[in-house]
Amino acid sequence: MLAEARLDKVNIKTSFSKAANSYDSVATLQRSIGKDLLATVHTKSLEGTVLDLGCGTGFLTGELLKLATYQQLIALDLALPMLEITQEKYAQLPNLAYICADAEYLPLLDNLITIVFSNVALQWCQNLPAVFNEIRRILISNGTLMFSTFGSQTLHELKTAWAGVDNFKHVNEFYNAIEIENFLLAAGYKQVQISVTNYPQEYVSVMDLMRELKGIGAHNVMAGRSHTMTGKSKMQRMINNYASANKNSITATFEVIKVLAIS
Repeated sequence: MLAEARLDKVNIKTSFSKAANSYDSVATLQRSIGKDLLATVHTKSLEGTVLDLGCGTGFLTGELLKLATYQQLIALDLALPMLEITQEKYAQLPNLAYICADAEYLPLLDNLITIVFSNVALQWCQNLPAVFNEIRRILISNGTLMFSTFGSQTLHELKTAWAGVDNFKHVNEFYNAIEIENFLLAAGYKQVQISVTNYPQEYVSVMDLMRELKGIGAHNVMAGRSHTMTGKSKMQRMINNYASANKNSITATFEVIKVLAIS
């Protein structure tokens, strides 16, 4: 459970700030998940003020802008370099605001937002129950929260490979669908719909996978983990342990939880 392996917020902010310039070149999976999330949206429901929470470099922001049925769109992210890239992309467009802030402490008025979207960002929040409470606070009555997030089975192949090497946490741990649903219900959401989908991705090698995780800022950011350098021998043992039916490539599974919740 993630609560037992606390995320380090400073490291998270630093990791994604450093990944800002490389993110778009490697975030193919994130774009695919975002498109799938938006495919379930009824355009007519996009009214009032819409928040893209954890906007990153603005992919989902751009897709929302295409719909153009709302009064205002707010792009918010913890990492300023990510937000600046989003602003550079859409600087000339009206009715779009940018906020650099923490999802646990949203600098927005109560009952302001009609719909909150978030694409594979909330798994990096240190206190997810607090985030759900903050989102409900800013949502209007019967407002909508729609988000995707990585589930507990994400990168299970990599976890298994490392488990045969040592007892350290080399891979981030995420909440499962039941835990997320319980958090939402405890926060007072009246309707919660959840679906879980696996997105298997093929890579030329384990190192190719590791490079992509670093490129999107998603390498290990756990608090209290060992800071001892991972030696070449340990890394090679992990690579040898990585299960693959095809020696010319490896598969990494990303479990994605998609949620629709009504405040």
